[in-house]
Amino acid sequence: MAKLFELPRYIAIEGPIRVGKSTLAQVLAERLNAQRVMEPEDNPFLQAFYEGEPGAAFQAQLAFLVRRFDQLRALDLGAKSNRTIVADYIFEKDKLFACLNLNDLELDTYNRYFNYFRDHIPNPDLVIYLQASPEVLQKRLKKKNAPSEKSINEDYLLEVVKAYEHFFFHYTSSDLLIVNTSEIDFVDRNEDLQELLKKVSAPLKGTQYFLPLGGQDPADI
Repeated sequence: MAKLFELPRYIAIEGPIRVGKSTLAQVLAERLNAQRVMEPEDNPFLQAFYEGEPGAAFQAQLAFLVRRFDQLRALDLGAKSNRTIVADYIFEKDKLFACLNLNDLELDTYNRYFNYFRDHIPNPDLVIYLQASPEVLQKRLKKKNAPSEKSINEDYLLEVVKAYEHFFFHYTSSDLLIVNTSEIDFVDRNEDLQELLKKVSAPLKGTQYFLPLGGQDPADI
């Protein structure tokens, strides 16, 4: 008898800043009665990095790497566990930003730790990659107006978007659902949310795309 479809037990959501990762992770965790894993935010070196202090990028990146490793290594995904987990990041996200922010010497040392840590944490069953154009993300940043995000300029945001696109173009470690949020609003439009939930609940193998008609104001997420 063929094995019935099983919902993914470990779902991770990724994408650039203000694309809606945390919002979707919260919604999915509530709908699936899942454990929510939130991106670590406490980093004593982050402010120094934003202010451009020499060496602060390397310190901040290593601090994030260790926190993310500790968090994901502690996940209970054993055969006896029935827990579903929804995270708003994947471990590889750390290296993506390391490549943007570190010089070659720093990156060489960073990679030694990253490669060791990566071998000791689980892969998600499903990754949901949320896309949006740099223009839409910039509009959302201005609308949110968070003090910690004021230093993010358009050039850096464009670099981040391109890095995500390149990374996920080659991504094969998990099943992948790509969702372009530039033209949809799963926060205020229930139709978009319900379509997305149906897609996540259906059998999904390899890389698939979710492109509903969506709402009129993509800056509300």
